[in-house]
Amino acid sequence: MTELITYIAQSLVEDPSKVVVRETGEKNGAIVYELSVAEGDMGRVIGKQGRIAKAIRSVAKAAASREGKKVIIDIV
Repeated sequence: MTELITYIAQSLVEDPSKVVVRETGEKNGAIVYELSVAEGDMGRVIGKQGRIAKAIRSVAKAAASREGKKVIIDIV
């Protein structure tokens, strides 16, 4: 799952070397991932009214449900 989130984020930003995805633990039965990018790329990952962030979360949830898991993605 970390690889999927990293790949999507690196495809969106100008500085892919600053993309970091960490698994931070578990909350309410879901695995929590923390996505951090360079300050200037934050808008590219969030998008207008959070649409891109919502799309990233949807893709990750779909991939996780195939494995019978739940995920939460926090953008830091």
